[in-house]
Amino acid sequence: MPPEIIVVTRQIRALWHRFDWLPEWAVIGLVLLVFVGGGWLTHKIVFAILRRVVRNKDLFWRGVVERARVKLRVLIIIIGIGIGVTVSPMDPGPSEDIRSALLFLFILTLGWMASGVLDMWSVMHLKRYNIAVEDNLLARKHLTQTRILQRVAKVVLFIVTVGLALMTIAGFRQWGVSLLASAGVVGIIAGLALQPILTNMVAGIQIALTQPIRLDDAVIVENEWGNVEEITSTYVVVKLWDWRRMVLPLSYFITKPFQNWTRENARLIGVAFFYVDYEAPIDRLRTAFEGIVKASKHWDGDVQVMQVTDITERVLQLRCLASARSAPVAFDLRCEIREKLMAFMRDECREALPRDRIEWPQGSDKPAEGAVSPPALFVPG
Repeated sequence: MPPEIIVVTRQIRALWHRFDWLPEWAVIGLVLLVFVGGGWLTHKIVFAILRRVVRNKDLFWRGVVERARVKLRVLIIIIGIGIGVTVSPMDPGPSEDIRSALLFLFILTLGWMASGVLDMWSVMHLKRYNIAVEDNLLARKHLTQTRILQRVAKVVLFIVTVGLALMTIAGFRQWGVSLLASAGVVGIIAGLALQPILTNMVAGIQIALTQPIRLDDAVIVENEWGNVEEITSTYVVVKLWDWRRMVLPLSYFITKPFQNWTRENARLIGVAFFYVDYEAPIDRLRTAFEGIVKASKHWDGDVQVMQVTDITERVLQLRCLASARSAPVAFDLRCEIREKLMAFMRDECREALPRDRIEWPQGSDKPAEGAVSPPALFVPG
């Protein structure tokens, strides 16, 4: 024990003997009250000094000080109570137990403060990137990395803090050692129980570094299309096109194939298929298609192609390609092409609609007996 604490202890004991008419619990309460009040006053002074020191610093340090206000007050009051318990006329046994509990709380509070510093760093780092802009690939990249690494760091910080705190209590010291070093029976059991969590934590670090997905990426998972809405330390939430949410473990995106439509950029080529008659005027259809695309607000001005990609026993297959700035816009563009080109064939180019043909007997102007002429058919793309 420091000499100063010993001196204060002796002085308080001597003072207590002068007021021996007071019960012991009252003296202990007064001593604790004095030290708690001193801690509160010390916090006011220290916090005022810190505010003055960081007044001309950047926003990070000012934010750290503001976030640490309550935590610093708790820390100083814990120290004050610890000193008060030590110098008060309390029996050694209860005094030792209270100091052990205060040390436990002191370590937890330090971890709480470290978590606040981590949160402030994340906020300051992400303030440099604006995810609201249309071309937000770089912002989403940093947002995803920061969020995942922040959550993983918080889990590691929690484990380390709790492990160190448990090591201060004699009955739980082995738990703390096992938690920190993963040694002993407790560590093995905990490791087996936490295996899925640890697997997803490792997957989270891989995703943060390699980034197969990012926040707001357009993906196809389990044959469903949606956007990555949230990435936690253990799972990913995908907001599907119809507002449902699909929750998948982080390890899914490391171990299973999936489609990412915005991996490098948000631009996509949309495709629409049409099935037309053999005698369809392809050049005329191509001109109509190009006019539809150029007049559309969804087209990005890059790709527009119509090609005959297949010939079946009944029809020609036309593939229409047009590019757009994002997956939702490409979907709308494809729908617009289908609607307007089908309307064009129906109203102005009916010869392009698919139909079945029947050959009459030679020299006859009527169908053979029993033959039925089928109606014209068309098959939308």
